[in-house]
Amino acid sequence: MRIAVVGCGYLGAVHAACMAEIGHDVVGVDVDEAKVSLLARGEAPFHEPGFPEVLRRCVEAERLRFTTDPALLADRELIFIGVGTPQLAGRLGADMRYVDAAVRTIVEHAAPAGERPVLVAGKSTVPVGTAERLAAVLTASGKDLLLAWNPEFLREGHAVNDTLHPDRIVYGLPEDRATGEVAKAILDNCYATILDAGTPLVVANYPTSELVKVAANSFLATKISFINAMAELCEVTGGDVTRLAEAIGFDERIGAQFLQAGIGFGGGCLPKDIRAFMARAGELGVDGALTFLREVDAINLRRRSHAVFLAEDSVGGNLAGRTVAVLGVTFKPDTDDLRDSPALDIARRLSSRGAVVRVVDPAATAELRRRQTGLDVRESVEDAVAGADVVMLLTPWRQFLDLDPATLKSHVNHPVIIDGRNALDPHLWQDAGWTYRGMGRGVATW
Repeated sequence: MRIAVVGCGYLGAVHAACMAEIGHDVVGVDVDEAKVSLLARGEAPFHEPGFPEVLRRCVEAERLRFTTDPALLADRELIFIGVGTPQLAGRLGADMRYVDAAVRTIVEHAAPAGERPVLVAGKSTVPVGTAERLAAVLTASGKDLLLAWNPEFLREGHAVNDTLHPDRIVYGLPEDRATGEVAKAILDNCYATILDAGTPLVVANYPTSELVKVAANSFLATKISFINAMAELCEVTGGDVTRLAEAIGFDERIGAQFLQAGIGFGGGCLPKDIRAFMARAGELGVDGALTFLREVDAINLRRRSHAVFLAEDSVGGNLAGRTVAVLGVTFKPDTDDLRDSPALDIARRLSSRGAVVRVVDPAATAELRRRQTGLDVRESVEDAVAGADVVMLLTPWRQFLDLDPATLKSHVNHPVIIDGRNALDPHLWQDAGWTYRGMGRGVATW
């Protein structure tokens, strides 16, 4: 198929490359000339395992192009919208300006009426009701433009696999049956190889498809904050939240996934999505239905404060002049994404309290220096921890989990490790002479 993807950030670029990987002729359109230039050369502008190889392969095969010229939309039969919907400054709601701009661009440059129907498929996470509004815009254009909503479910660090081998595909189709069947046939053609592999397909209307992503993210955020609330109780009772999570995770009604207590969730999706969900519920007059998400958000943010408290407490209550080594500042491993990163926020808070903060991260070094965060960015773990009074594991990159505590001890001033992700073996570190402090773990006895 002749496919376009409008918006070539993380979501759009990965989707474009993966659609080309399964055999389609794809063009990515974006207004950022620097980003487009990199992608057009087959160079990834962000860190995502597996993406550089797929990108390079499809660009070299000439199934994938990138451009700033929207005129190339004119011969496309399927156009995906993959732009961002960040949180509005100073407000909870989603900023829809990029989605609206994408629709205006499509209306102006898509094939003229009468040639064939062109399907516009939204992948961006949007407030419920957006699709109906945008469908009216497309209808009013006078062109044969149809709208479907096809939410994405990518996990950073697993985005290529999640696109090529998703756990489900969702179509949000028009209420009109005839129009909906045309839209479905186009999407079925696009995803034929994936559907043939047995991927479950859920067909719904616009509002249901818009709610799927934010409902899923809200559930995951709630599960994370629940176990972090249990961590707060464990810390005052002497319990071990990791054993608690293990025990309740065996219940198949609950499950073990997303029951890892720590410094909380972050990134470009969960925090802004649950806040936008709350804002939209308020606009619809049903804000009471999502009041619980306010506490989910509050618990999440409290974990950052608690991590800072642990660092302060470990050095006698005053961080001024103390050296803190922070291992990992991206919001999760296998990405260079710093958006709403709890690790980066904690590092900045430590610095604001007078600590000398050295950070090391396998993927974010260049971006940290570009941002001029005021943090002391080091190239190696050994360099970061040299003379440290406290070491904090805040992003569980594999190379940090594989560190030898006995070897690392020789580099630090005081062997204190704060495990912000409960990802380390307490016995291993304690046996090597470290003071180990986890999030809701107490003293390790079993």
